[in-house]
Amino acid sequence: MRKEEKQVIVDALIEQIKSYGNFYITDTANLTVAKINNIRRKCFDKGIKMQVVKNTLIAKALEAAGVDSEELKGALKGASTLLFSETGNAPAKLIKELRKEGDKPVLKGAYIDSAIFIGDNQLDALVTLKSREELIGDIIGLLQSPAKNVLSALQSGGSTIAGLVKTLQDRG
Repeated sequence: MRKEEKQVIVDALIEQIKSYGNFYITDTANLTVAKINNIRRKCFDKGIKMQVVKNTLIAKALEAAGVDSEELKGALKGASTLLFSETGNAPAKLIKELRKEGDKPVLKGAYIDSAIFIGDNQLDALVTLKSREELIGDIIGLLQSPAKNVLSALQSGGSTIAGLVKTLQDRG
């Protein structure tokens, strides 16, 4: 591969790192072509972009994109496959699903909204991460709950007070 071709790949990686904001580095070495194609299909169905790239090019792209992490660079050993996603936990859920069929892909590292996770033992933590939209939904739900309680109390209290006034009025 010529230097110009490598630079084109690095530039494309930089753009993807910046636009997606989340990526996983996995090991898919020694998988059959059929299994790799199955993973690609599942990635496509879930809106995850999968790309197999040389570790040196990944390291250059990470540095140029401002992801200057020695831990992530240290994870770049052996064959590496990148999974890009707009939702932070989508690739982790996919990896967990694929693990039911075999022992690969193995999680080497992940970069989620500037947080770094290293090692396959982080997979369960990544699966339970909530997306930005889920967190916003939780916050809105929490904010609405007290307001609903106050409105409910006022409405029920109003009918009770009105009932008391009517009863007192009927007596008199």
